[in-house]
Amino acid sequence: MDTHAPPPQIDGAITDVDVLVIGAGISGLSAAWHLQQRLPHKRFLVLEREASFGGTWLTHKFPGIRSDSDLYTFGFGFKPWVGPPIATAAEIQAYLGEMIAENGLDAHIRYNHGIETAHWDSDTARWTVVACLPDGSRKQFRAPFLWMCQGYYRHRQGHWPDFAGMEDFAGTIAHTEEWDEGIDYAGKRVAVIGSGATAATVVPAMAETAAHITMIQRSPTFFMPGKNENEFAEMLRPLGLEPALFHDLVRRKILYDQDQIVGQCRDAPDAVATELLAGVQALLPEGFDMRHFTPSYRPWRQRLAFVPDGDLFAGIRAGKADVVTGHIARFTPAGIEMQDGSHVPADLVVLATGFHLCVFGDIAFSVDGKPFDLADSVTWRGMMFTSLPNLVWVFGYFRASWTLRSDLISEFTCRLLAHMDARGVDAVQVELPPELADPAAMGPWTDPEDFNPHYLMRDMHLLPRAVAGTEWRHSQDYWREKDEIPHVDLDGPVFRYARAAANVTG
Repeated sequence: MDTHAPPPQIDGAITDVDVLVIGAGISGLSAAWHLQQRLPHKRFLVLEREASFGGTWLTHKFPGIRSDSDLYTFGFGFKPWVGPPIATAAEIQAYLGEMIAENGLDAHIRYNHGIETAHWDSDTARWTVVACLPDGSRKQFRAPFLWMCQGYYRHRQGHWPDFAGMEDFAGTIAHTEEWDEGIDYAGKRVAVIGSGATAATVVPAMAETAAHITMIQRSPTFFMPGKNENEFAEMLRPLGLEPALFHDLVRRKILYDQDQIVGQCRDAPDAVATELLAGVQALLPEGFDMRHFTPSYRPWRQRLAFVPDGDLFAGIRAGKADVVTGHIARFTPAGIEMQDGSHVPADLVVLATGFHLCVFGDIAFSVDGKPFDLADSVTWRGMMFTSLPNLVWVFGYFRASWTLRSDLISEFTCRLLAHMDARGVDAVQVELPPELADPAAMGPWTDPEDFNPHYLMRDMHLLPRAVAGTEWRHSQDYWREKDEIPHVDLDGPVFRYARAAANVTG
């Protein structure tokens, strides 16, 4: 780095709006729609780092990319989904594009704006953010309220485990998060390292043309195979219901069923595990060693991956794919050697080994001139934070569709903004009650005994702290939050409101 280079030039003009939304993925588009519908007098902009909308569905390029949540609940509650429950990235992008066009949201979105800094000034009760454009220039934006919808992981940067001998491998090593669509795997021997939802997507897609594909896993994952259709939806479809009613009924039924499953996983995990394993075994060749699909944890401690039409297991039945369970000893020039001495031959190794958390978009935050570290704060319901005024963050569910929480937070935030206007205040922040402020009583963002995927455990130290109970932590319980969040008392002791010094007279 040239330390003598001149500092980047920042456009002296400042664009002022009422709300700045960061990110034009699922969460940012939900925020924009709700702002336009519920607070039409508010001026708002959506600032997006990428050249288009969609977030994950834009940046993920690996073979077979598709949703692992059903689109009846992953889609917006206000826009009916009419396709199959599990959809491809292209289908999801088309759906999002329709929503943008139908509501004229393009006028509010600024693409290719990567946010570098965000500064809060208490005297004026304003956030000022600096965005970098592709040509290296900077622009400034200012708003009383900041709505963080940038997601939770670093796009195009996967987690690369440091396996011995990787430099000796004669073939190609690629990561699903950094996928080059020019990679040719037809007729190649492929090894996929990983066993989560990404691996369950990549393996059947690549098995169609690869010579052979092996999924190498340290430990198995619970899978739920099923038809890529919703029986209840198919039962209703011939009735000719109005689309919004059809969509609402199907969503309600799916959410009810999911609540039952989560409850069963909590109350009778062994019975649920037995049922899940039986569903998988029925799709595997007779005599297949089920230890490769028998996890050591109880269902739902990690995400339960849905396998549409059992396609992950079809390649195993056809002899095009297999599974190896164990620890990797080293890479060799011709493949991967396991600790038990076995060898997996490969021309191409695909790492489906997860990603790194991206807390607040890796933006440098400051409050009244002092750097702000999110890990030093305590979260209120996983969306607001102590000592951080006029800001919400959308961090969705892993046990239910991300969009469900996006929409809940959108409705809450619009209600909060309207309440602030009605009270004639400029700033709001959450305040931890003194009796809960003992650092020794604080714990991690989410309970690792309840939900513990590897990517979350690796970077948990970057996230805010939590306090025991339901209010001061991030929850995975949509079925409780859908009843609680809409009825939060905005005049309760949790919230501290203030006028900006610049607006106080006399």
